Amino acid sequence: MSKLKLWHSYSARSLRPLWALEEMGLDYELVLLPFPPRVFQRDYLETNALGTVPFFTHGEVEMTESSGICLYLVERFERFDFGVKVDQPEYGDYLNWLFHSDATLTFPQTIALRYSQLEAKDRRLPQAVEDYSTWFIKRLKRLNAHLEGREFLCDNRFTIADIAIGYALYLGESLGLDQFYEPVVRDYWQRLKARPAFVKAEAVGAEQALFKPVKYPFTDAPELF
Repeated sequence: MSKLKLWHSYSARSLRPLWALEEMGLDYELVLLPFPPRVFQRDYLETNALGTVPFFTHGEVEMTESSGICLYLVERFERFDFGVKVDQPEYGDYLNWLFHSDATLTFPQTIALRYSQLEAKDRRLPQAVEDYSTWFIKRLKRLNAHLEGREFLCDNRFTIADIAIGYALYLGESLGLDQFYEPVVRDYWQRLKARPAFVKAEAVGAEQALFKPVKYPFTDAPELF
């Protein structure tokens, strides 16, 4: 099959598969795009009609979901050193965290990001930003409980589940919500972002970024808990 190819924008969800590629040491081609590409690089719509990142190809395979691409890499290249096999006890937890990362955690953050940073100033909605930020913080309760006594999410080792959840914590940090992380989550996030593969992947494209998230100015928000 042809070379792995990933379309990526700085700080976007495409960081998940880029981080996974770096952890696994796989050979890949990278295309850097300004964020959001559907606005700043309109011809990208000819490649991906959604205009979103990530976009990933491997031969005839085309994928747009960041956690799904990570799972594809584990299974297609049998890199179960970064995954959990179906016959292992924590396989269900592993899958759940992969899907939880976007369906439960990243979704409300994207609403907060849109209405605090991306929309024109006359269309920004501070109440929506606060409401969806609150949603995200409250949805961390399961992660808070799960991480007690654990270094990583599954099988006592680093897996792509940590990459998937780690990106949600990264985006939360960029929105200034990390100040509300419980100590166990804060420590976990510090361990993840100290990994060399994350450091390398996160820096890719930073100098070309047209947009960098700015921290939302929460100062006191006891209602989040």
